[in-house]
Amino acid sequence: MNGIGKLWGHFKTITQHRHTVMRLCAKAGLLKQGLVHDLSKYSPAEFIPGVRFFDGHHSPTEDERKACGYSAAWMHHKGRNRHHWEYWTDLNPAEHRYMAVSMPRRYVGEMICDRIAAGKTYHGKDYRDGDPLDYFLSGKAKDAMHKDTAEALTRFLTQLRDEGEDAMFASLREWIREEE
Repeated sequence: MNGIGKLWGHFKTITQHRHTVMRLCAKAGLLKQGLVHDLSKYSPAEFIPGVRFFDGHHSPTEDERKACGYSAAWMHHKGRNRHHWEYWTDLNPAEHRYMAVSMPRRYVGEMICDRIAAGKTYHGKDYRDGDPLDYFLSGKAKDAMHKDTAEALTRFLTQLRDEGEDAMFASLREWIREEE
């Protein structure tokens, strides 16, 4: 794929993803978060590596990490976007190490929308409601994030798989309102 093709492909992919997250956040009652979701992906720190490592099948940060040993774009992204559990890490004064803290429910809700949208963006017509749960359970993040965050994510992604979007979003909206 040439440079223009990669640029256009990356732009289309992140824009499609953002628009899907916006629609899903509206279903979750998180309209403002949906509108500002992932705007940092258009910044030079994230967009340029995104174009360089774009292939259209998975996140470019994976390939940047393989090529460089780390992903500068990902470090920039997770430090500015509260819907990523990695944003919610801090130095635990008792343990003297960085640890995940429990995420506010509205950001867990946005994270759920983000994970569903990623599945829909990358799987296209082959997307199934069980894909976000399968992806989560197959990774190591569940062991690193705060247990409350992991439990909530598992709960709602399981409900998505078993009952579908409408039921899951009804439960998610109510759960988020309980914290407000």
